[in-house]
Amino acid sequence: MATSKRPPLSPKEGWLSDGRQVLHFRPVRYDRWSQRLEVVSGELLPGELIPLLKHRREYSREEAIRLWGEKRKAGWAACGPQW
Repeated sequence: MATSKRPPLSPKEGWLSDGRQVLHFRPVRYDRWSQRLEVVSGELLPGELIPLLKHRREYSREEAIRLWGEKRKAGWAACGPQW
């Protein structure tokens, strides 16, 4: 079965990294009228196991999908949980 390039119908948790920075996408509100995701950014520091958390922002589903796509085009890769 081929995997779809379309985003999932309901938001899912996801992680992206460029090797130095990390983004954590997490659904915070999802119902028929409102679809919001929280995006937390962190920076990987040499010698540290857990990234330093930098920013936390809430996006609409469309904004989060656009941000994910921009980062993937810029070379960011999906990764496992970092914190």
